[in-house]
Amino acid sequence: MELTLLGTGAPEGLPRPSCPCSSCANALGEDARAATALLVDGTLLLDLTPGAAFAAARAGHTLGGVRQVLLSHPHDGPAVEVPAGLPQPVRVPDGSELTLLAGHRVRAVPMDAPGTGYAVTGPDGQRLLYLPPGAAPAGLDDGGAPYAMVALDVVGRPDALAKLRAVGAVGPTTDVIAVHLDHEVPPGPELRRRLAAAGARAVPDGTTLDVGVYEDVPDVPRRTLVLGGARSGKSVEAERRLESFPDVLYVATGGTRGGDTEWASRVSAHRERRPGSWRTTETCDLVPLLAEEGPPLLVDCLSLWLTDAMDSVNAWDDAEWAGGGERALRARVEELTAAVRATRRTLVAVSNEVGSGIVPATASGRRYRDELGRLNAGFGAECEHLLLVVAGQALVLRG
Repeated sequence: MELTLLGTGAPEGLPRPSCPCSSCANALGEDARAATALLVDGTLLLDLTPGAAFAAARAGHTLGGVRQVLLSHPHDGPAVEVPAGLPQPVRVPDGSELTLLAGHRVRAVPMDAPGTGYAVTGPDGQRLLYLPPGAAPAGLDDGGAPYAMVALDVVGRPDALAKLRAVGAVGPTTDVIAVHLDHEVPPGPELRRRLAAAGARAVPDGTTLDVGVYEDVPDVPRRTLVLGGARSGKSVEAERRLESFPDVLYVATGGTRGGDTEWASRVSAHRERRPGSWRTTETCDLVPLLAEEGPPLLVDCLSLWLTDAMDSVNAWDDAEWAGGGERALRARVEELTAAVRATRRTLVAVSNEVGSGIVPATASGRRYRDELGRLNAGFGAECEHLLLVVAGQALVLRG
């Protein structure tokens, strides 16, 4: 089954008309995208968009062989003109199935937002799933069989990808194609980086793909350390890396700090932006979690883990530090880094990058700064992917 992506952008396209944002300003060349429309084997058109006939011609195809046009989402504004010779576009009722003369079977998949998804099985048995913008499946009846290819709104609805993974509809070899791309993410390297973290990729408009033919699916890093200063966006970046995966265990190392309303407000803000399917545990006992089998871990953060570890050895007292506290702390850090090396779980950890500014005025402050630097270096050495977040922008240090 052959799929040609006539467009891969949001319904308004990219750049958006008259939008002054930096993403739209940089959406040039292959990063410029028409509204998403998919041509399957030259006979099935999923979504009719303005200029579809010209887009097909630029890709070396014609719409002359199209026998069915299916719409996936409501179109605002004036109706799109149907090119001469094309059948009238229709939307298939949820759960209904069509069998086309060309041998394709199409089943309408219900969504949790206005629109319809389409599961297409080709004459060769290969399976494609296409979802509308801003929507996730409201239910799948596939017996857990993975699709060969999925085209969906990865950036706008990463939880849709998580739901597909949870039921086995997306597996390790599924080619995940990002469509309905809008201006939320700067095009080019930043878009590719974010999609790769979700195990997805984007292709230029006009690209033709063979469904079921092996592609170099992006490898999701198994261990990632995200560094950054205060309010740099490091926690948001870490959470973003796992939001397309189900059943994440969020490990909060800061505790509750009873009576501290400002801290409670911070914790509440973190919880509100996490996907509802995630679970949370509050602990600094990370080694057993790393040794267990289970869903991905998001540890936020190592800075507070170190505070707890230094408290446990009374590292703030000079005499205790010199009398064995330093050795005890180093042993705790070595135990943690060994657990990171051995873990089979997907892991994303957050830590503060300190030491680039004012030298702390106290010996204990300098001690904490030095030990955090050592912890970050040791932990980071065990990670395939290392990021530094500055002013909300993630700089790739490794991976």
